[in-house]
Amino acid sequence: QVQLVESGGGPVQAGGSLRLSCAASGRTSSLNTMGWFRQAPGKERDFVAAITWSGSTVYADSVKGRFTISRDNAKNTVSLQMKSLQPEDTAVYYCVVRVRLGAVSPRFSDAYDYWGQGTQVTVSS
Repeated sequence: QVQLVESGGGPVQAGGSLRLSCAASGRTSSLNTMGWFRQAPGKERDFVAAITWSGSTVYADSVKGRFTISRDNAKNTVSLQMKSLQPEDTAVYYCVVRVRLGAVSPRFSDAYDYWGQGTQVTVSS
């Protein structure tokens, strides 16, 4: 069992920056891939970014060049540095982790085994 707790969400003006963090606890010895999804009001849940244990990263096209995902394996944390935020980035952001082995697309929500409760990011214009 893995528990994920997000933090760092809040209001920000367009063009600003925000850093989200996620702390994992419980069975933290197999945090193979960690990542972020987001869900805007009235929209589907979308992939944002993911990072493997070794540090390989994948980004959604909509955030590439603006967001940076990183992780600290010693602290069992993953972060999302968001820059040049726009109103369309407004959403609830969820931290996710995959503990199973095997090659799967990190863009697929079913690839992940545990989800956090989410943190609200609101970007005003």
